[in-house]
Amino acid sequence: MPMIGSSAPPPTRGRTRHRPGARRTLAGALVTALSAGLLALTPAAPAQAAPVLLSQGKAATASSTEGAAFSASAAVDGNLTGTRWASSWNDAQWLQVDLGGTAELSRAVLTWEAAYGRSYQIQASDNGTDWRTVTTVSAGDGGTDELTLSGSGRYVRMNGLTRATGYGFSLWEFQVYGTTGGGPTLPGGGDLGPNVHVFDPSTPGIQAKLDEVFRQQESAQFGNGRHALLFKPGTYQGLNAQIGFYTQIAGLGLRPDDTTVNGDITVDAGWFGGNATQNFWRAAENLAVNPVNGTNRWAVSQASSFRRMHVKGGLNLAPAGYGWASGGYIADSRVDGQIGNYSQQQWYTRDSAIGGWSNSVWNQVFSGVEGAPAGSFPEPRYTTLDTTPVSREKPFLHFEGGEYKVFVPAKRTNARGVSWSGALQGSSIPLSRFYVVRPGTTAATMNQALAQGLHLLLTPGVYHVDRPVEVNRPGTVVLGLGLATLIPDNGVTAMKVADVDGVRLAGFLIDAGPVNSPVLLEIGPAGSSADHAADPTTVQDVYLRIGGAGPGKATTSMVVNSDDTVIDHTWVWRADHGDGVGWETNRADYGVRVNGDDVLATGLFVEHFNKYDVEWYGERGRTIFFQNEKAYDAPNQAAIQNGSVKGYAAYRVDDSVNTHEGWGMGSYCYYNVDPTIRQAHGFRAPVKPGVRFHSLLTVSLGGNGQFDHVINETGAPTSGTSTVPSTVVSFP
Repeated sequence: MPMIGSSAPPPTRGRTRHRPGARRTLAGALVTALSAGLLALTPAAPAQAAPVLLSQGKAATASSTEGAAFSASAAVDGNLTGTRWASSWNDAQWLQVDLGGTAELSRAVLTWEAAYGRSYQIQASDNGTDWRTVTTVSAGDGGTDELTLSGSGRYVRMNGLTRATGYGFSLWEFQVYGTTGGGPTLPGGGDLGPNVHVFDPSTPGIQAKLDEVFRQQESAQFGNGRHALLFKPGTYQGLNAQIGFYTQIAGLGLRPDDTTVNGDITVDAGWFGGNATQNFWRAAENLAVNPVNGTNRWAVSQASSFRRMHVKGGLNLAPAGYGWASGGYIADSRVDGQIGNYSQQQWYTRDSAIGGWSNSVWNQVFSGVEGAPAGSFPEPRYTTLDTTPVSREKPFLHFEGGEYKVFVPAKRTNARGVSWSGALQGSSIPLSRFYVVRPGTTAATMNQALAQGLHLLLTPGVYHVDRPVEVNRPGTVVLGLGLATLIPDNGVTAMKVADVDGVRLAGFLIDAGPVNSPVLLEIGPAGSSADHAADPTTVQDVYLRIGGAGPGKATTSMVVNSDDTVIDHTWVWRADHGDGVGWETNRADYGVRVNGDDVLATGLFVEHFNKYDVEWYGERGRTIFFQNEKAYDAPNQAAIQNGSVKGYAAYRVDDSVNTHEGWGMGSYCYYNVDPTIRQAHGFRAPVKPGVRFHSLLTVSLGGNGQFDHVINETGAPTSGTSTVPSTVVSFP
């Protein structure tokens, strides 16, 4: 299998780098800093429609290339001095970019490598065939050329006439600025749409509305309904909010205690015969709850977040009757009483405060949790870290001073306990700086809003996108309400994030379409190398699904190329039930591939992929809690054979990696089509001093398939029909 990983930038040829001439102005330096993610400018009010960078990440072609490492796309990837396009070594070469739509052009910035153009034209076209010259440079001196443009076009190209050296034309970056649409500027803010239900304590019929939404969503596992239940600050009496599929309940205060429910916020499993293993895709956030009987019930499985909550009592994670439940996630929450784990197979709790914890089944993990049980793996199966290395809580909508805003919490290092016990660290962004995405909004409109400098608020709904949603500006927030869902059409990538600082993606689902997408979510283009340690991109409560709601395909679901990215709670799922399910019907070879360095995953759920569920190529990666099931539907041993190895590991660290660490990680097999299948191991990693794992386990569910080892050739095999984990306390 070809490796797609972070690669060193192509070497500059062995000669002195040409120093910028008169064109390296202060403005040029600012452009350079912005491209490198060193500066973030507060966007102007949307009505100003300031020119923005249009070319980054767009489709690019060229007359020729010096080699595979110097493709046209390397000149529009935002990696200012790390990747470049280089032509063959003769005159009359061109590089062009498709802006995706007609734009009014304002300027171009060309950052030349040592092999620069002596004379060239900037040309524009509406169709990519008929070109008109916008400006001409006849005495280029290399470095950075900043050119004023006037005119319009969808396609823009650098038409190189003569070279300055014996080499070809070589551009680190070709940046085109302007404004899109040719029509009115998109407005920020506005109505939150029909599926956002906002209450205050005086609202009549609150319980009736909660019950109505629950009736629609209780068993609608693969339906199109999406709902957000939002409560303005105040106290609400006698409510029982039952939370079904694709339903988010949240308070609109700055702190959980601003919005108190004297009642219950309930998830149970009556719809599924008391089995909670399919209670997916829901959320409770930013509320205080006083449970009626002293204990609140939250019996969920994957893709169900419990964030920024204050339970003034206990919390029961099992369904009525104590049927099975398959794992969930708590963060930034305070539970005054005890949390009853009971039948939960696995669970991750981060940066919280609890009154106690009872029971372990397979894999219960804590980081930065006051009151957590001491680490005792393998029995009881508790894995406990005193702090979380890096965390930044999920952005959330709040209501203050008569207007909606989005609070963006600050980054914490070595965090422990809730973030809201003292002074709040972070900032609020008014809704007027968000484009409110409502049903019917296209990807082109989302991209226009992003290009204007707006953030995105995805209201509850299902959105088909015929091109990637492109997040290119540092600090952009894309926040979903009510599990808003993107579906890529015609095999496109649903969302691409540039290699920039501080992007926040949160609270939405990407559902693969029937035409295979090479990638569903891309964090940074291939070859990303900028340092984002001070302000990382975060991916929180972002879920990816292949099949279940209908046929879907994707070669790789999520690719993380940007360094320092924090993946905080995701479920990446190739469906094992529902519609459009079958070994080839919802083919998806790889779940998550990490190429970036210093990437941290806190709460990584990845399941059922045809080959590797997780592959890690970046250095210094860390994972705290990993939950996995191998694909149920492998037809036979040959279908999963990996050369001479029996099966593909659930979590593989590439042999090139020197430093990696993981805590509290489990992989389970349930080969129900062919129970004789054997899996060589759940985990695969190089044996090096810097590669370490803690608290690993594999489980055979009822003897449907078996693991020979836990990691590499270490760990006892699973055996028989009893569902008993095989464990490894530390590796190597």
